Amino acid sequence: MDFQGYGDLLILGAGMTLRLAVGAVALGLVLGLIGAALKLSRSRLARAIGNGYTDLFRGLPELLVVLILYYGAETLLRHVVNDLLGIDSYVEISPFLGGVIALGMIFGAYSSEVFRGAVLSIPKGHVEAAKAFGMTPFMTYRRIILPQVWRVALPGLGNLFLVTLKDTALVSVIGLDELMRAANTAGRSTRDYFTFLMAAAVLYLVLTLLSMAVIHVLERRASRGHLGAAGQ
Repeated sequence: MDFQGYGDLLILGAGMTLRLAVGAVALGLVLGLIGAALKLSRSRLARAIGNGYTDLFRGLPELLVVLILYYGAETLLRHVVNDLLGIDSYVEISPFLGGVIALGMIFGAYSSEVFRGAVLSIPKGHVEAAKAFGMTPFMTYRRIILPQVWRVALPGLGNLFLVTLKDTALVSVIGLDELMRAANTAGRSTRDYFTFLMAAAVLYLVLTLLSMAVIHVLERRASRGHLGAAGQ
């Protein structure tokens, strides 16, 4: 393929896509754990908040979430700074930050269900045994619950990461120079859309295959003790 000098732009776009996906997943994991804790809480209010969060972001189109959170957060922040704080300053949220927040909120809504299911799959006897050994609640969570949750949830989280990686293309609508926007820019400049869209498709596939390899390694490591115990 003849990239007519736009090859570096595609590579930079692919790097931005990967950074965006990783940032969104990092935020989404935190939100997912919080959401799962709320959904499993004994408090009716906490459960309502957790269910409301997941229902909202799972029920809206991802593109709409990106647009609402990016422009809405910028408008809200500008109102706080200019009107409430009385600071006359221009406020703008970067497309990267807006994309991380939007995709992270979406990832968190789906991952909260994954974490909730993983927690419910842990036998109650394991927690009771930890208490019998005198473990504190924090130690029980760190040494008994979290490793098992991670092992059970990892396949689902891996699938969500792959979905998020492809959803980064939606952030091009708010001006982030990720892979899809780079391909579109190059195609518009050269009037050779097919070449650059095919190049973008190849790069997305490469990122996906590399991500799948990393996820597979993480799954093997997380299941190592479990598989060993099962084989004895």
